[in-house]
Amino acid sequence: MEEFIKALRASEVRVSPAEAIDAHRALMEVGYGDRTLVRDTLCITLAKSEVEVDRFDEVFDAFFSRDAFRPESRSAPAGEDGAPSGAAESPSDLPLAQMLLEGDTISLNQAMEAAARRARSTDVRLNTQRNLLSRRILDEMGLRELEELIQRLREMGMPRDDALADRLAERREALFEEASRFVDRQMMLYASETGRRMRETLLGQTKLTGVEPEDMRQMEALVKRMAKRLATRYARKRHRADKGKLDVRKTIRKSMGYGGIPFNIVWKSETIEKPKIVAIVDVSRSVAAAAQFMLLFLYSLNEVIEKLEAFAFSDRLIRVGDILENEDLDSAIPSIIKKIGMRPTDYGRALVDFTELHRADLDRHTTVIILGDGRSNYSNPRLDIMREISRRARAVIWLNPEPETYWGQGDSRMDQYKRFCSVAKVCNTLNQLERIIEDVLRTYMPR
Repeated sequence: MEEFIKALRASEVRVSPAEAIDAHRALMEVGYGDRTLVRDTLCITLAKSEVEVDRFDEVFDAFFSRDAFRPESRSAPAGEDGAPSGAAESPSDLPLAQMLLEGDTISLNQAMEAAARRARSTDVRLNTQRNLLSRRILDEMGLRELEELIQRLREMGMPRDDALADRLAERREALFEEASRFVDRQMMLYASETGRRMRETLLGQTKLTGVEPEDMRQMEALVKRMAKRLATRYARKRHRADKGKLDVRKTIRKSMGYGGIPFNIVWKSETIEKPKIVAIVDVSRSVAAAAQFMLLFLYSLNEVIEKLEAFAFSDRLIRVGDILENEDLDSAIPSIIKKIGMRPTDYGRALVDFTELHRADLDRHTTVIILGDGRSNYSNPRLDIMREISRRARAVIWLNPEPETYWGQGDSRMDQYKRFCSVAKVCNTLNQLERIIEDVLRTYMPR
């Protein structure tokens, strides 16, 4: 049970110490005889959501299943498993050699399980540990002594000894294959999620403009999980805040009809306004990848954000909220790029279009987030419009995928735009994007 719970935790099924105790107690009641009953009992005790139920089923099937041991089951001919000519010890003196010669697959399975515990196979985390763990398990089973016996038999030089050595060597090779299969199972149970988390950690640090095509799906899933984590965190805080503080005066007044017993509690509830966010995204070729992930991230936060307006631009600016809301990501981003992307960037023209489309809706509850490199091909940057947006909005946050040392170089007007920004930061990884968006939510949500 300890190893099974460890496998569940490795697959991101959260099991507390109290739940582990409950699982042990439940098994004491139902026993181990009925596999379906054991599965249902543990699932009810340990899995707490649909996702965890699916993961529980996968781990249960893998953990409580064993493939048949494959070494040849043919026993040694009579008289051939005794002491060879002139040998100081016979194969029967070595448990591993005896099990291999007799084809005792049940004992071999049990011996490998016990050896795996001694070798701490449940601590495996990395794929590079695979061969080392296989060797440790085999050594715990007595492989070194088996190899020494094979070597001594070959040194005898007698035909009977050579035949016995060949038979043991053949079964040893099959044992290597069994140990490799066993370690593959241990890797799946205890290390598969570790590898995924390490990969996601690296992807979180990868520049958004440099994501490889084969990593796009995993990056999209990572973006959604990050957004869900923030949404859950701030939704929980909002739920506590909705209770407010006890309104003693109103509670006493409502209790008069019950002899002063406070059946109806009245709270001083605080009205919490969700943030309104406007995203203005540069979809020119140099920042298109970063724009895709930012829009996906923001839209995944829709349970926290009261109103999200999205705009995209290169030389002109258009609304893209309907496209992102009505189409899936695979078709939405190409559709936006086809409509407005991959053209010479004109920030001044885009700001003019934005004021025409959305100026009346800007207020002190709106946070404007701009994602772009601030490079306007030497056109008029329209700093006057940036000043007005800064004055009307609660905050203006500019996320620039370029290093800060590039700001103001060449056709970059970022050094001028940042004067009208509440925050202007480099943002070219998912980790940076998550931290900045969390800062925005923290500004609106109470502690």
